[in-house]
Amino acid sequence: MTLEELVACDNTAKKMQTVSEAVEQLLVAAQRQDCLTVGVYESAKLMNVDPDSVVLCLLAIDEEDEGDIALQIHFTLIQAFCCDNDINILRVSGMQRLAKVLGESLEDNSEPRDLHCILVTQNPHTDSWKSQGLEEVASYCEESRCNNQWVPYVPLLER
Repeated sequence: MTLEELVACDNTAKKMQTVSEAVEQLLVAAQRQDCLTVGVYESAKLMNVDPDSVVLCLLAIDEEDEGDIALQIHFTLIQAFCCDNDINILRVSGMQRLAKVLGESLEDNSEPRDLHCILVTQNPHTDSWKSQGLEEVASYCEESRCNNQWVPYVPLLER
């Protein structure tokens, strides 16, 4: 491996870490502002009714869910809709970390929420809230699209 390749790998790792932290920051800020829609079906309903309010679509999946054909079909349809409506899409892994960030209790006997699809919304007519995390994630998504990576991927790492 050349020095240039080593530097590029290190820069990519740092960028992924920065974007991962920005995603977490964004989710916490959006949740405080009641600007999150959680769940595949809930997200699909919102995008059908008010796609202009959606600023980011997170598709979360871990290795054990990769073989879920129904989930993959849902993801494909959601991705197509997001592309048609200029909604940033980000694919993430680390469902346990995602649950922690959103304050989901894993010990309860209750049915856990479907965290596979999360929409971050914002009123398009007002700048009701801004998040540094949103700007960082949107920039990463745009940069990825310029490199022909239409659905960028970021791992959410345990801390």
